[in-house]
Amino acid sequence: QVQLVESGGGLVQPGGSLRLSCAASGFSLDIYSIAWFRQAPGKEREGISCINSSDGSTHAADSVKGRFTISRDNAKNTVYLQMGSLKPEDTAVYYCAVGRYAYYCSDYVPGNYDYWGQGTQVTVST
Repeated sequence: QVQLVESGGGLVQPGGSLRLSCAASGFSLDIYSIAWFRQAPGKEREGISCINSSDGSTHAADSVKGRFTISRDNAKNTVYLQMGSLKPEDTAVYYCAVGRYAYYCSDYVPGNYDYWGQGTQVTVST
């Protein structure tokens, strides 16, 4: 059974850090492009960071550049999003997604992603 399961969300104060995990089962992550999206209440889903399957290059959207880092552990079949210097505007549900043919992951086109996790809530607040 193909599955992506996110974890690591929660409540954190502004300026704090969190690490999200996305564990894959039923398939191997290493041949997929991987992306993290987020969706805040009343806003559209936003692609924020990704890893290209073709060359392993990574991308971060301007909104998170320098604060968030995406990484992948092929041995654990897990992708991570290390988030730092968190701001209230980072509050959202965070989703991981994988796409076999998402060659240009930084386009963040949701239709290019085959499997999605269920989402994990991140709340940045005092």
